[in-house]
Amino acid sequence: MALQAANANLSSLSFPSHTKRRTRTSNGRSCSRLNISASAAASPVASTSSRSIRLTYLEANSWIWDIGGVNVLVDPILVGNLDFGAPWMFDGAKKFLRNFKIDDLPDLDCLLITQSLDDHCHIKTLTPLSKRNPDLPVIATPNAESILQPLFSNVTYLEPGEKTDLEGKDGAKVSICATAGPVLGPPWQRPENGYIVKPGENGLSLYYEPHCVYNESFLENYRADVVITPVIKQVLPFFTLVSGQEDAIKLAKLLQAKYIVPMRNGDLDTKGVLSSILSSVGTMEAFQEMLVREIPNAKLLQPTPGLPLEISYSSIS
Repeated sequence: MALQAANANLSSLSFPSHTKRRTRTSNGRSCSRLNISASAAASPVASTSSRSIRLTYLEANSWIWDIGGVNVLVDPILVGNLDFGAPWMFDGAKKFLRNFKIDDLPDLDCLLITQSLDDHCHIKTLTPLSKRNPDLPVIATPNAESILQPLFSNVTYLEPGEKTDLEGKDGAKVSICATAGPVLGPPWQRPENGYIVKPGENGLSLYYEPHCVYNESFLENYRADVVITPVIKQVLPFFTLVSGQEDAIKLAKLLQAKYIVPMRNGDLDTKGVLSSILSSVGTMEAFQEMLVREIPNAKLLQPTPGLPLEISYSSIS
């Protein structure tokens, strides 16, 4: 029943469409410092103003964001399971939104891709999505070019430190700045991306990186009102796949976040060889205790899969 309600809620969301084209190129503009002051309140409502954001969690690393009227699909997994092309090794299925498909998506302004691996750049989803909307603007890490180039005609690749602007319905605009995420390979390889998204001068700024891996020296000059991050670690023997807990606290402190929206990207029904040795470290309750102790003015806003989480802007006097 809850699943049906979540799917119905998503299907009824009204997102404006966007047809502005971009060239397939890296945008060389550097990011400027983001430093705004805001507070927020959350409720599952159906529309946003230019001074609010709406975050709809689709499980795993997938989101729909409405940021001041600009609508972004993030790291979608909507077709089949997550298996990295080797289901005998790992096969992960969503727990709640298994019936939500590409055809249920609202109109979108942009597809945002953080990493080149299948849990972010999911080829089984992106192939039919590109057929449905081949001109959809895409913003991505250059590491994903070999996957995206055959599928989409309108891709902007951002290196960490570069930014681009995105325009939605009625002239609403956001700037999207790429930040340095994890290095998935040898140390000299280009890092994957996180992003800071800022809608105009008086809107809420948002930071997102789905592994809680970040470059402290890179981020020290930036601020984000809302931080979306994992808070529960996912670890293999001798290797951390996804960080969280104290690293998420450090991240929130670094960005002077007012709200932390935790991801549960390890909360899947899994099977395969890796699932037997993959374990979680930490709990949501432990993170909440750390947050109260270390950043008492920040708040934890836990999303429910399929239900929009509204965060509204108001000036702090």
